[in-house]
Amino acid sequence: MTAQESPFTYRVYANRPRPMREALREIWRYRGLLQNLVLRDLKVRYKNSVLGVLWSLLNPLLMMMVFTIVFTVFRHNPIPHFPAFVLIGILSWNLFVASIMSGTNSIVMNAPLITKVYFPREILPIAVVLSNTVNFLLALLVLFPVLLLQGLPITIHALWIPVILLIQICFMLGLVFIFSTMQVFYRDTIMVLDVLMLAGFFLTPIFYPLETIPATKEVWGMVLPVHRLVRWLNPMASIIDSYRIVLYGTTQAPHPAPPALDFMLRTGVTALLVLWFGWMVFRRYSGRFGEEV
Repeated sequence: MTAQESPFTYRVYANRPRPMREALREIWRYRGLLQNLVLRDLKVRYKNSVLGVLWSLLNPLLMMMVFTIVFTVFRHNPIPHFPAFVLIGILSWNLFVASIMSGTNSIVMNAPLITKVYFPREILPIAVVLSNTVNFLLALLVLFPVLLLQGLPITIHALWIPVILLIQICFMLGLVFIFSTMQVFYRDTIMVLDVLMLAGFFLTPIFYPLETIPATKEVWGMVLPVHRLVRWLNPMASIIDSYRIVLYGTTQAPHPAPPALDFMLRTGVTALLVLWFGWMVFRRYSGRFGEEV
């Protein structure tokens, strides 16, 4: 702000959405702050924790053991290599839930920082998603040994993981932009999301294969293309299925295989559209965050 500009002038400018190119350049200029926030989130997560980073490895393993006991000991389960099958779904779903829930609160929880220091507000949700991505990458250290112990080879198709992960990051970031904005103005957003995440856990093929969902189902007298709707309305179902294809294969042919390129392209375009829309919403209202938090 120059000597000729008044505080009112600066306030009007701060509430005006920046051009997209300028916003991207500004985020890049503050990459040092982004790195520090990611490190801060990781340190806070494991502060005063006896297990520390080890918990990122034990948590999905314990969940895998619970699902394996429930679906193989208590009831018959025809899915081959079930521990590996379910662990892939658990890891990608945990990344999604942790990013959405903590990212939704990222603006409100950093209210003192927002009201005192200027920086691109996008930095906060991006830092949350990236810190959870680091935890996901750490958890992969337990996935690969489980795959090998289950007799599933690590093939060249595993090189698709960075591409699938990038698609998931774009999708999550778009949702976090939307929900973190809503949380600033409507503080019960996080409570509604808590219920939706529970419902999403059962509506997403985490402990059952996507191909078991029927093609059609009659609901209230209408025949609905259930399988297609799950793929279209729940991108996480497609993302988890993509991880499984390149690391596990299918339940009919449990051997890693390349994903269908048209399927990957459709999922990627959906994620980019969600990211674009979410960022537009975030940019539209970010100038008011300082007044609302």
